[in-house]
Amino acid sequence: MSDRDLSFAAFRQRLNERILEHDNQVIKRFFALDTQCYREGALDLKTKEMLGLVASLVLRCDDCVNHHLTKCYQIGVNREEIFEIFQVGLVVGGSIVIPHLRRAVDFLDQVEQQNQPPSSTD
Repeated sequence: MSDRDLSFAAFRQRLNERILEHDNQVIKRFFALDTQCYREGALDLKTKEMLGLVASLVLRCDDCVNHHLTKCYQIGVNREEIFEIFQVGLVVGGSIVIPHLRRAVDFLDQVEQQNQPPSSTD
């Protein structure tokens, strides 16, 4: 796993805090809107994160893909479901999504590997 992938969540959190330190109401309101959007509502959190992952693939934003993949993994979206999400993103976005799909699969492999319990040695 690259340093960028290892520190993605920490980097995101740190820079979000730096951005929000400034007294800019438009930025603060947009960040709040994003937070509100991903709360439980008529659609559950799992559905919203899956939609976010599709949109991120189609918009070709690797940071967003990594964020939504991590969230999906944390809330229990399994690999089979993730690959169906990937197929929707690919069909909607077309072949230009393929490089982002490759990086998404690599990131997912790394997240899964990082979260596997250590193997026992006798």
